[in-house]
Amino acid sequence: MTDALTAFTVSSPTLRALASTEPSPEGTRLVRDVRRSKRLLLLRAVLDAAPGGDRGETADHWALLEEAERRDPDAVRDVLHYPATGVWAEETLRRLHAPCGPPADLGHLGALAVAAALRAGIPFSHTLRPLHGRLVLPTLGLLRPDRPGPLALCERSWDPDDPATVPLHALPGGRTALDDLDPYRAPGPAQPAPIRPARRLTPKGHKRWDTQWSGALTLLQRYDTIRAEETVQLLRSVVPLAGGSRSSGATLPAAAGSVLARAQAPPALAATLVHEVQHGKLTALTDVLTLHTADHTPRHWAPWRSDPRPLDGLLHGAYAHLALAGYWQRAALYGARGAWAQHARIRAQVAAVLPALRAHELLTTAGKEFTDAMGAAERAMDDLPPPGDQHTAARRAVDRERRAWCEAHPELAAFAQG
Repeated sequence: MTDALTAFTVSSPTLRALASTEPSPEGTRLVRDVRRSKRLLLLRAVLDAAPGGDRGETADHWALLEEAERRDPDAVRDVLHYPATGVWAEETLRRLHAPCGPPADLGHLGALAVAAALRAGIPFSHTLRPLHGRLVLPTLGLLRPDRPGPLALCERSWDPDDPATVPLHALPGGRTALDDLDPYRAPGPAQPAPIRPARRLTPKGHKRWDTQWSGALTLLQRYDTIRAEETVQLLRSVVPLAGGSRSSGATLPAAAGSVLARAQAPPALAATLVHEVQHGKLTALTDVLTLHTADHTPRHWAPWRSDPRPLDGLLHGAYAHLALAGYWQRAALYGARGAWAQHARIRAQVAAVLPALRAHELLTTAGKEFTDAMGAAERAMDDLPPPGDQHTAARRAVDRERRAWCEAHPELAAFAQG
């Protein structure tokens, strides 16, 4: 899979555009193309690894997908590239190669095939086995059969008006779904750092999300139109986090095009979307381009966290916060309350770690160019500084935080220098 992805070439202008965090047609195209190629390679690996006894059924599922693709390639592409499909594919491949543990869920490929066939509008007949009395059809929703056992499906099996059908909730203003149904919308408990998605929401919960999402998009469109367009283009689903989640948002490399987020007021949700979309962009870039050769040892200071971070985590955090600093600067210019303070604080955090990032000895040539362009984007914010001494005060506050962190982690003080 890695060899195929390294066939991608990233031009210097595209690399620098991505490094600035500012949306560009070339950067968006690269991110989407990388995601699609990676997903197809992953699905191919799942098919190749399927045990001999399962290949007949797996082949039937794949044949239905191919038949649907002949009628409506876009519908099939959307099903196969839906974020939760990536989580399923990675988990399935991991289980297929594991010597013990739970069996791989190869039957879910049938759910993908049926969803694609239904969306393509082709005549078909396919039998699947619901799990716990429900059958999830990715991008569509779920079916609740009235009797246990295998379920025979055909082109008339999906009726949004049928009480046994629960459609996936579509958020207003675009193609983004609010996914509280797909069993693979978040990693399972076997993952090293499980993320707990919310259970199926009530109609009141859906309405609340509609309001918050619409409000967040309105703010993005008002303050940063191009970034609003990028968000809609790169975000296919939002997965609500369970109540009590400490994080306001998260992304999963396996679920490209998805953001996990807790319900929050529109200004906070808009910032979360800006932040998390950047993580997805950088993940796609590093799938095809090596920016550094450092290991995963946590040793670096990151002003937005209390725990030491590996170099990759520091780079990701600085990149996402650089975009946030730009977003809050634009919001401040439109008069958003508190935006200058947010901009000054976040920019000071990014400026505090960029020197260490740019000087790191394990950066590749591409990594040096990338972090240099990040530095240029941060310095360009001087053209529109906050009023008064807010920027200076924010830098002093970050320096105090750096000293406190070094006192708490004296053995890592060398990794906290600016």
